[in-house]
Amino acid sequence: MSAISSDTVIGNARIVLADRVIECGWIAFADGRVAEIAEGRAPGAHIDAAGDLFMPGLVELHTDHLEAHYVPRPKVFWDPTAAVISYDGQLATSGITTVLDSLRVWREDGAEDVDGRAGILAAAITAAREASLLRADHFLHLRCEIPMPDVVAEASELVARPDVRLMSLMDHTPGQRQFRDEAKLRDYYRGKGAGMTDAELDVLFARRFAYQRTYAADNMRAIVALAHQHDIPLASHDDTTDENVADAVRDRVSVAEFPTTMEAARGLHRAGIDILMGAPNVVRGGSHSGNIAAVDLAREGLLDILSSDYVPSSLLMGALQLPERVPAIDLASAVRTVTKTPAEAVGLADRGEIAPGKRADLIRVHVAGGIPVVRSVWREGQRVA
Repeated sequence: MSAISSDTVIGNARIVLADRVIECGWIAFADGRVAEIAEGRAPGAHIDAAGDLFMPGLVELHTDHLEAHYVPRPKVFWDPTAAVISYDGQLATSGITTVLDSLRVWREDGAEDVDGRAGILAAAITAAREASLLRADHFLHLRCEIPMPDVVAEASELVARPDVRLMSLMDHTPGQRQFRDEAKLRDYYRGKGAGMTDAELDVLFARRFAYQRTYAADNMRAIVALAHQHDIPLASHDDTTDENVADAVRDRVSVAEFPTTMEAARGLHRAGIDILMGAPNVVRGGSHSGNIAAVDLAREGLLDILSSDYVPSSLLMGALQLPERVPAIDLASAVRTVTKTPAEAVGLADRGEIAPGKRADLIRVHVAGGIPVVRSVWREGQRVA
């Protein structure tokens, strides 16, 4: 060991690096950064990891799970700062040390209670951060539903915040993209909260068709221009056709979230756009909407990033299951989909891998009966879980 003064030394660990796995090694970190990594027995006093996995803290680009803490029941709104703190604790104990909180930047009467609350939740995240109440490092992902009348005005209110790291271009008009089968969208809304009747859904869908005809084209141009003006990476959403891919290329999209077909995924890959899929899709063995399976994309070399979407613990589970489902993917490659690649996609080059000089965002993981358990979490060298 060199003369570097280390605050913490972990030994007897299986360490996942960006390109390989050290089967038995040690890691030292000081002043919030990784200081040294080596194979073999740790010199001097150290924490014995007992052969557990040591990985970079997970980086999450798309999770709307905050909504479940803020609106835990239909028409029940929790204190927004308390909701953020509860949600943050769940993220940290799932191994997530960097998160882009996905906020709905639109209002739609009669759809979901959480619509139009992006400003409230963004303010709550700021309040919790400034009070040093958060375990993970929080940024914002503005989810922009392009056909909605007020989406440009609402995005404009938030886009200048320094914590905005991603904006996504979404269009959930029935009959296209994720919900090409309109019946799937009806099933989705019937299962939300108290559910919606077919008559209510007829009204909702008719309004959405009208909104798309009236606003979508102009709003798309305005949101894309807003993102480029503020140097914020763009994500497309639920790309399905070659036309969707062409739009993503035209708009200089960096990340494609949840493409629904192999055709679209291949086109996005050829264009050099990172493909993000849901970790629940991996864990469940397929899409809950009946679209393409993430594992099928992985077998084709078309999967770059995993997201926990609506189940925080799925991010770690999905990454560790990838090598089992796709033998061509080794553990280091699988872990990159939830660490290094998503970090780089949104310009966070200081984290996402265990390497000297990188942030000491680290997690200790024990696997029992095929289920990963996060035993310890460090953010910038400080134990947070």
